[in-house]
Amino acid sequence: MTESQQVHIIGGGIGGLFTAALLAKEGYRVTVLERSAHLGGGLQSFTRMGVSFDAGMHVVGGLQPGGSLNRICRYLGILDRISYRPVDADCMDEVFCFEDGARYRVPQGREAFTQYFQGLFPEEGENIQRYVDHLFALANQVDFFFLRTGSESGPGRDEAFYQSSAEFIADHVQNPKLRSLLAYLSPLCGGEPGYTPAYIFALINLLYISGHSRFEGPAEQLAETLVRLIRSLGGEVLTGAEVTGIQVENNHVQSLTIADGRTFSTEIVVSSIHPQALLKIADNRLFNKAFRTRMSEAPNNYSAYCVYAVLKEGTFPYLNHPCYCWDSYDKVWNFGKYIEKDWPQNFVYFTPCAPNQGPYARALQVIVFTPFSAVEQWADTSLGHRSAEYEDWKKKHTELILNKMEEHWPGFKDCVEQVYDATPLTVRDYFNEPDGSLYGLMKDCRNPYAGYLPIRTKADNLFMTGQNVYLHGCCGVPLTAVMTAETVMGEKDGIVKKM
Repeated sequence: MTESQQVHIIGGGIGGLFTAALLAKEGYRVTVLERSAHLGGGLQSFTRMGVSFDAGMHVVGGLQPGGSLNRICRYLGILDRISYRPVDADCMDEVFCFEDGARYRVPQGREAFTQYFQGLFPEEGENIQRYVDHLFALANQVDFFFLRTGSESGPGRDEAFYQSSAEFIADHVQNPKLRSLLAYLSPLCGGEPGYTPAYIFALINLLYISGHSRFEGPAEQLAETLVRLIRSLGGEVLTGAEVTGIQVENNHVQSLTIADGRTFSTEIVVSSIHPQALLKIADNRLFNKAFRTRMSEAPNNYSAYCVYAVLKEGTFPYLNHPCYCWDSYDKVWNFGKYIEKDWPQNFVYFTPCAPNQGPYARALQVIVFTPFSAVEQWADTSLGHRSAEYEDWKKKHTELILNKMEEHWPGFKDCVEQVYDATPLTVRDYFNEPDGSLYGLMKDCRNPYAGYLPIRTKADNLFMTGQNVYLHGCCGVPLTAVMTAETVMGEKDGIVKKM
C-alpha cells in the first residue's frame, strides 16, 4: 500500500484518533467517521455547574520521559500541546480498608514500591522482591509495550504469561493480606480472579509503578489536540456520521454508508469500534461464521456506576492521587461484582485536577465497578426515557455511595454542593459500548483465543484497532494504533524506528 491512499476510520475514540493521526502524518488521506456529536470516546469530558469531569480517563501511564505514550506524542508533535502533571511520588495511590481502618500510601518507582511492601511485611521480603522482579520480567516479554523493533526483541514468554493474575500473586507471596494489597490495581486491568492473564496485570502494574500522570484540565484536551493535528494534515473528522453499512466485493471493502444516506468510496478501512458493534453493520460475507459466533459469545468486561460531586469551595482538599477503598481484604477481586445488600463492597475515588489547581478541590468522582447485570432489567430503555423504578433504584444507589464516602471521610457530605450520577446504562449509551463495558472484551487466561481480535481481517483492506485488539487504556490503545498503522502501511517497525 502506498501513501496518499484514502483511509476511512470507523469510530472517533482514542484508538481511531491516534490511528488517524499516525496515518495522516505518514501521508495518507484520512477521514474519521464518528456516530456521536462528541469525539474522544474515553477521553470525553463534561461540565456541571462550571466544573469539569472526565467521563472515562482519569489517570494516564506512559507520559513520563521515555514512556511509550510520551514517545508517541513526541513523534506526532503534540506532547507540548497537552497539560498534565505527575501524581505524588511518595503516594501514587492510596488504599484504605474499612475492615481494620488501615491506610496504605503506595509510592512510585520499582525500588520504592518494593521497599514499601517489604517494610510492611518483612517476613515476606525475599518473596516480594521475587514478585516484583517477575512482574517486570513478564511485562518485558511484550515488545510492542516498549515500542521495540524486531531487532530489539525481548525474552521469550515464560509459563506464567497466561497464568491467572490471582494465581501469579499467590505463587509468590503467602500472606493473604499482602496478596490483596498487591492486587489493588486489579480493577484497572478489568480484573477477574480466574480470568485476567498475568501479563495484562503485569503491564498495567508496570505502567503505574513506573509513574502515572493526570491531565490538568479535562482529558478531552488530548482528543481535541489529535483532531487539530489530523485536520492540519489534510484529514477530515466528521461527527454525527454513524456508519450503518459496509459494502464488500471479493473480500474487499468498496464503500461505507452512514445514517444520513451518504456513501463513501474507500481504499482502506480501519474499525475502532467494538467488534460486536461492527458485526451489526458489516456485510455477512466479511466475517466467517466461526468468527461471528466467537465474537457474539465473547463476554465483555464490567462497567461502572459513577457519582460526580461538585464540592463547595475551600472545603475538601485536592488529592493528587487516586484512592482505592475496600470493605475487607478479601473483597479486592470483587470489583465488578454486584451483591445489592452489600453494595458497594469497594470503590475508587479521586479529585480531578483543574488548570492551576490549588490546595482545594471543586470536584470529586467515585467509581464503583459494576456489571451490566445490575441494570439488565432496564436494558431496552434509552437515555431520557427510563422508568420511575429505575430512577428510584439510582437514587438509592447514589445515596449508598455517598454514605460510604461519609464513613470513609467524616464530614464529606457537608462538602458536597451538588451530585450527578451515571449507571452502566449511561456508560453503554454514552460510549456505544456493548454492556457498557469499560475495557471491551474480557481477556481469559484459560482461553486466550476467545477474547483475541486480530488487526487483519478476512477483507484485504479492513483493519482493526482500539482496546479490544491488545491492551486497553490511554497508553495501551495508542500502542495498538501504532501496530495498526504499521500493518496498514505494510511495514514492520516503520513508525517505531522514527520515534
